[in-house]
Amino acid sequence: MLNSDQTEIDLPPTHSEPESVFSDCGRSGGTEDAGGVGLCSQSRVGEPGEAVKKELQHLSREERRRRRRATAKYRTAHATRERIRVEAFNMAFAELRKLLPTLPPDKKLSKIEILRLAICYISYLNHVLDV
Repeated sequence: MLNSDQTEIDLPPTHSEPESVFSDCGRSGGTEDAGGVGLCSQSRVGEPGEAVKKELQHLSREERRRRRRATAKYRTAHATRERIRVEAFNMAFAELRKLLPTLPPDKKLSKIEILRLAICYISYLNHVLDV
């Protein structure tokens, strides 16, 4: 951080070439973002991720969430979680299917057929208990 006596010029450059220090300014079309804070000064202060954090502060919570979800890392993690969830769901249906009596016993049933058959079987068992 800069104290009141220190300027940006006093700080040592973080890149080996002077042109690379200002490379972000040329691509963004100027030195100020929508918040009025210069991006070039941010790239030289603190950690590298600090400039990105300051840039994202002016965005709404929904926009930050949308940008985070657009990253490849987030998408692969989400796909992995979804795959695990679907596998667990399918295993639960397979276990339920094993408990239901059908003819033939190895007949392939859809998920909705398994649920409907389970409902009928439970009501049949309730009827047997009531008699």
